[in-house]
Amino acid sequence: MKGNRQILLTEGPVLRPLAALAMPIMASSFLNTVYSITDMAWIGMLGAEAVAGIGVGGMFVWLSQGLSALARMGGQVNAAQAVGGGRRDEASRYAKAALQMAAVFGIAFALVSLIFAESLVGVFRLGEALTNRYAVSYLRITCGLVIFSYMTVVLTGIYTAQGDSRTPLLANAAGLVINMVLDPMLILGIGPFPELKVTGAAIATVTAQFIVLMVMIAGVWKDKSGHNVLSGLKLMEPAEGKFYWGVFRIGAPTAVQGTVYCMISMALTRMAASFGSGAVAVQRVGGQVEAVSWNTADGFAAAINAFAAQNYGAGKMERVRRGYWASFWTIAFWGALITMAFFLLPEPIAGVFFHEADVIGTAVDYFVILGIGEGFMCVELMTVGALSGLGRTKLCSIISILLTGFRIPLAVLLSNSALGLNGIWWALSATSIAKGILFTAAFVLVSRD
Repeated sequence: MKGNRQILLTEGPVLRPLAALAMPIMASSFLNTVYSITDMAWIGMLGAEAVAGIGVGGMFVWLSQGLSALARMGGQVNAAQAVGGGRRDEASRYAKAALQMAAVFGIAFALVSLIFAESLVGVFRLGEALTNRYAVSYLRITCGLVIFSYMTVVLTGIYTAQGDSRTPLLANAAGLVINMVLDPMLILGIGPFPELKVTGAAIATVTAQFIVLMVMIAGVWKDKSGHNVLSGLKLMEPAEGKFYWGVFRIGAPTAVQGTVYCMISMALTRMAASFGSGAVAVQRVGGQVEAVSWNTADGFAAAINAFAAQNYGAGKMERVRRGYWASFWTIAFWGALITMAFFLLPEPIAGVFFHEADVIGTAVDYFVILGIGEGFMCVELMTVGALSGLGRTKLCSIISILLTGFRIPLAVLLSNSALGLNGIWWALSATSIAKGILFTAAFVLVSRD
């Protein structure tokens, strides 16, 4: 970790530095996807109830990410724009404010989760007592120690803002190794470990998150280049109020967007629960498999976010546009590959996670229907990153909330037709297509001179 890992984003060719920044982020996102898929593969051996329990408990982990997204996006965009404008001391102050806010949010959410875990899970009205017990256990552990995830998310954003995506990659690789080793040991009780089932999966996850955080902190200590805006931060001392406000102003729309998106997904999960635990399990696993495209696109979005923010701060809008279209075609191609995989291999993919014939059939329908919108979803996420880098987080929030919110009435309408459960999947796919088209149009309009 010695030396300067930062990539210059405001000078020279467009595609080369953008790709150099994006590839480690995409690899990090892929590793995060492997985290989740590893958990699901092992948990799938315990049955649909265990998968559904993690699915419901994991919903609250997802809900918690709205708060961390506020600190990450606000810190990343402000820090990147300051770096692009040559104001590194200002970037350090934004980083400090973002990390302090993440710590406070993480502690607050953990307390709420520990105290009200059973009531929170009760919202879903799970029919099976075992599924309910699994969900409560997973929620208490993963959300009770969510501060590790919060700090990691913000540190990743600040590293990316200054053009360093390799350190987060190394950190995530270390966490993946820990997670893959601990998962079978703790879930199934291999060797000296007891069989902890869902609790074991939760412990493996938070342990991996802790390791990732430690590696990122070590990266700051070992960076001798003098260019890292994280070096020398005194986190116990408060920052000036304007820096907290700056983080909040940029990050709040993203937090609202993410929180509302999660609440809408919770409502859809509750609808799916009326079709049985198998439907909830398919939705959970399907979302994790979709993360192959979702997390990759989100990783590329982080790269174009830093690229757009730095060049916007340097007054180079033409360079922003060139970077966007290079990213657009790259991520659209990736989405098309995922679509092909979902169309051609739905049953083998479902068979990795499920062993009940009826649940496999439900999963096959899910992958075929959702596969139609994968490319559009990838474009949507990447474009949100670009618009956010320009400071247009409010616009992103408005578009996303309106179209994602439309999923609920559309799902109600379609699921009460002959489509049944598949109507919920069609509501997801149709709105993904609409968002991909509308976000692209929004960038074209916003980025005009």
